Amino acid sequence: MPESVAASIAVNRFSLGARPGELADADKDPKAWLARQLTQKTAFSLDTPGLPTTRSAADTLAHYLEDLKEKTSGKAGQMSPEAQEAAILKPLKQLKDIAASEIEARTLRGLTTETGFAERLVLFWSNHFTVSASKAVTIPFAGVFEREVIRAGMTGTFADLLVASTRHPGMLLYLDQAQSMGPNSKAGKRRDKGLNENLAREILELHTLGAQGGYTQTDVTEFAKALTGWSLAGPRTKFLAPGADPGDFIFVIRFHEPGTRTVMGKRYGDTGEGQGETILRDLANHPSTAQRMATKLARHFISDNPPADAVDALARSFRASGGRLPALHETLISLDAAWQPGAQKFKSPNEFVLSALRFTGLRNVERKGVVGAYALLGQVPFQAPSPEGWPDDAASWAGPDAVIKRVEWAQALSGRMGSNIRPEDLARAALGPALTARTAQGIARAETASQGLTLALMSPEFQRR
Repeated sequence: MPESVAASIAVNRFSLGARPGELADADKDPKAWLARQLTQKTAFSLDTPGLPTTRSAADTLAHYLEDLKEKTSGKAGQMSPEAQEAAILKPLKQLKDIAASEIEARTLRGLTTETGFAERLVLFWSNHFTVSASKAVTIPFAGVFEREVIRAGMTGTFADLLVASTRHPGMLLYLDQAQSMGPNSKAGKRRDKGLNENLAREILELHTLGAQGGYTQTDVTEFAKALTGWSLAGPRTKFLAPGADPGDFIFVIRFHEPGTRTVMGKRYGDTGEGQGETILRDLANHPSTAQRMATKLARHFISDNPPADAVDALARSFRASGGRLPALHETLISLDAAWQPGAQKFKSPNEFVLSALRFTGLRNVERKGVVGAYALLGQVPFQAPSPEGWPDDAASWAGPDAVIKRVEWAQALSGRMGSNIRPEDLARAALGPALTARTAQGIARAETASQGLTLALMSPEFQRR
């Protein structure tokens, strides 16, 4: 394969799309260009001043809940529906401002980074371990979770990433684990609350084994019991963890279901917090987990229906390396199937927006505009519709209405770029040999620069990777 073709694949399929001049950077050795990004912790980091930490996110949530309680407690029956809505929305605004700042920061990172493969891997694993800001209580934590867990874990193992994601307040709140109590625990016997199986079920079905991974409902219940006591520090748990800061992970023995648990045929003694962690690490290293992670990774980078030999190679790498993520990602870029010419994957809205902005060479975005773009196209970051995350197939994103909205946004972006751009030159610089003569001719014959840029962004070569 000519290096220029491989460079185009490296930058547009593995990475986030080419910025002007980036194909030349990758052209010297495309695979080495990708591999260098895998072990550099800075390649995955996002350090934007002003973004919340776990502590500040917990404080913000506590203030929101207190403000909401103050505005609505005892007054709901005296307030008109409009006043009730205003009382709820006003304290919610601060949370929404945090969400918008996280979206802006993540977009700017994707727009300007020189390690686009590392950034794409962050987005892939963040989607796998979804924490959605679909609930008020998770809005302050969704971006923090991605930065503190996903980005920080990209040079480690899958098992460590799984444990860190499960312990994070974002996940504990999103999947209702924080208040889960064993029915025979000290607290469970005294309160009208009980076991919540949401987190255990999603770990088994989505994060590890998969729906066909061989677990049963009994395994879900047993695992949920093992996870009881996994919670986070806050105003209501001060007496349970007096030394913890708000948002810290805590293990509350009073919530923990006592006894030995059996999950996937293996018995786990009652070691308190360690019982749940041991199960998590065994699930992380289960053969079904290796197969599931391999399938998802191949589907994301190769095609909606990846070849079985590529999936098997990734699964072998996962098992042989003990789930070490750099080794798994190195195996991915070694696969012949991943370097076949001809784009196979239809870009999701998030991928389309990022690659389009990189295509133009822009280095800044306006917060309201970029959030509006994601909303128009149906994929607002940190707002996945379910714990399963965003879909990763063409059928979910390539419907007629969705394509029309892409055209509308592409036209709006092109109109803002002015008449000084040369769309054909941008297309050649970004797509390289993937740009067909027919598309290049159509761009060159456009009546205006704006029209030419729209044609480039909506071309089959650009819509796929």
